[in-house]
Parts: sequence; C-alpha cells; structure tokens
Amino acid sequence: MKFADRLVGKGLNTWLLTKLVVFNLSWMLTLVIPMATLVATLMAFGNFSQNNEITILKSSGVSLYKMMSAPFLASIVLAVLLFLFNDQVLPDANHQARILMSDISQQKPTLSLEPGFFSQEVSNYAILVRAINEKTNELSGVTIYDYTTPSKINVITAAKGKIYFTADQQNLIMDLWDGEIHESDVKNSGLYRKLVFSKHRIVMDGSQFSFHQSQGGIRGERELGVDTMKAIVIGLKSEREKYLTILYNETDKYFLADSSFASHFQVPIVKDKLVMLKVLDKIRAAKSVVISKIRSIDWTESEIEKYEVEIHKKYAIPAACIIFILIGAPLGVMVRKGGFGVAASISLIFFLVYWAFLIGGEKLAERGFFSPFIGMWAANILLGFLGIILTIKTNRETVTIRFVSLKKLVPKRFRINQETDETY
Repeated sequence: MKFADRLVGKGLNTWLLTKLVVFNLSWMLTLVIPMATLVATLMAFGNFSQNNEITILKSSGVSLYKMMSAPFLASIVLAVLLFLFNDQVLPDANHQARILMSDISQQKPTLSLEPGFFSQEVSNYAILVRAINEKTNELSGVTIYDYTTPSKINVITAAKGKIYFTADQQNLIMDLWDGEIHESDVKNSGLYRKLVFSKHRIVMDGSQFSFHQSQGGIRGERELGVDTMKAIVIGLKSEREKYLTILYNETDKYFLADSSFASHFQVPIVKDKLVMLKVLDKIRAAKSVVISKIRSIDWTESEIEKYEVEIHKKYAIPAACIIFILIGAPLGVMVRKGGFGVAASISLIFFLVYWAFLIGGEKLAERGFFSPFIGMWAANILLGFLGIILTIKTNRETVTIRFVSLKKLVPKRFRINQETDETY
C-alpha cells in the first residue's frame, strides 16, 4: 500500500510485484522474529501459570530457572540464525528491493489513448484518436504529428488504424489504413508534399513503456554484510589518520616550523605593505587547508559512525530474542493468562519501548551524541537488566499482576455483564 501510487498504471506483472513484496518482507522479518519470541514466551508461561502448572512444578522442586532453560537455549539458536539472516540474506534483499523500486519509479505508465485528446506519451509524436475499440485496439479517425525529424513536420491522417507492441515490448507498432501524409519543410516554406496511402505502418520507440531491471549499483550500509562493513570502517579509519597527519603537518609548516613566517610579524617589518600581503596570503592558504582537512575528517567520522551503527544493529536485534525470553517468562507467570490478546498487548508495549530506543539510538549515534555501541545496545541492556530482576523476583516468590486498575477504563455496563458472567 505504501508504494501503490508508484505501481498503478505501469503494466507490471504479478511475478514482479511478488518479488517486490518478498524483498521488502525481509527487513520486516528481522523485526517480527524478536517480537514473536516475546509473544510466544508470554503465551507459554501464561498458560502454565493459568493452569497452576507453575505451582505444581515449583512444589516438585523445579525452579523457574530450570523451566526457562529450554526456551533460553532455543532463543540462542534463534538469535544465531537471525544474525546469519541479517548478515547474508537481508543485505541482498535490501539491495534488490532498492534497485527494483528505482527501476519501477523510472518506468513510464502504459500507453493510454483517450478519444478526442492528444497523447504525447510517445517521444516525438502527438497522437489524436477520435474513437477506440477497447476489445480489438482498433482506432478510428487517427491524426499523428511526427516530430522525429526537426527540419520537417509530418502530419499523418488515417480513417482507421490498430496499435500494438512487439513481442519484446521494445517497439510500438501502429498500422494505418486509408490515409494521407502531409510533409512540409521548416527551412523551405514553399516545399510541400502530400502522399496518399491505403496502408501505412509506423514503428515507434516503446522501450520507455517496458520494464528493465538493473543488475548492479553502489550498495549502501544496509546492503552490506558485517565483514564488508568492517573492512570499510578500517579503510575509513586509515583515511582519517591520513587527514589528521596532513592537518598536523600543514599546521606545523605554517605556524610552528617556519621561522621566517613568524619573523614577518615583527613590528618594524609589518609596516611594509608588500610583506603584509604575503603574510595574509599565507594565512589564507593555511586557513583553506585546515578547513578542507577538518571537513574531510568530519565526513570520515560520520561515515565510520554510520557503518558501526549498522554493524552493531546486526548483532543487537538478534540478541533481543534472548532478552525477550528473560522478559516474557516471568511476566507470563505474573499475568497468569495465556491468551493471545494479553500476550500481544504486553509484547506491543515492550516492543514499542525497544523500537523507540533502537531508532533514537541509531539517529543520535549517527550524529555523534554517543558511541554506536551505546546507541544500538542501550535497549538490550535496559530490558535485559529488567528481565534479570523480574526472573529472580518471580523465582523467589509468586507474584500475580491483576488488571484491576484497567477495569476502570471499561464502561460500567460491560463490567456488570462481565461480573455476572464470572459469578455464574
């Protein structure tokens, strides 16, 4: 639905649209798996608690830690698989999705002719049709202005015609019957020619209406794997050191090492205007070099932060699968409800918090407010700490979360009906 306005009317086949959806589903899958882990954990442990199975297991000497061991190990396996997906599959999918969307955006809509209106969708042609048979593509009352030759103006009229594409969709063919061709020369206004035909064929360039998918292109940080981005970061850091070295050398050259330059600032010599101009030229040159290198260093720093943020993100999102086990298991025991509605609601709250931290941390880390590690791992650290506290507290004592305060938000008539049902 997001791209619908850019897809409508371009004659795209079903397979092409399916590819576009599948490529874009890849990055959605990366975010869905951690959330699904939290929902599944809440539902599983909520059912255990609702059916008093947690109480039975605890009375049998089984701690909450032991109950969580199998889901915890499964989350580690899931996190490893998700990282491999993020590192090897997601970059290619993002790259193909970007190229495919760019190619679709550049494609013109399919040719549309409306009776009584000139159409200039075909390059160098203006086509007027007075009647169209939509079933057979037959045209009646055709007038065509041909501008393919700048020095000549050709006007073609025909009683009827038919338009269609070649098999390879590269050319647009128009067959005309019972018409005339009127040709005039722009440079020689006295020259005029008229040609009467019973059948005439015009071949026009139709490649602009056919889809051509690109195969390559420069990849951004979201279209690269971890190893490639690490190599780029190493190269950028080396380039930054080179800029810093040049900056220090230029500074020493102009302000520290050059004693003759410093001697120009002696009071008796400064009175010489020629010497003063030379001094100002050196100052301007030094300022230009320093500003240029500082800008290069700033750009390199921003690129390093951008790639490091993406590297940490590929590790941080899979690690959320493990963190959400620590959150979901104790919360499921506390809530004592294993329904999908309750699990989805609680999961949505935690995932919104996690997503807000992730997006905010990414933007702030790219702008240099704090390190990429803090920006991408802050949510995992915070929720992981909260999950450990909840797990320890739930293992020591049974805590039940009751939604009494939320009942006040429900209209009174519904609460009465609910209480009556519960009584029966």
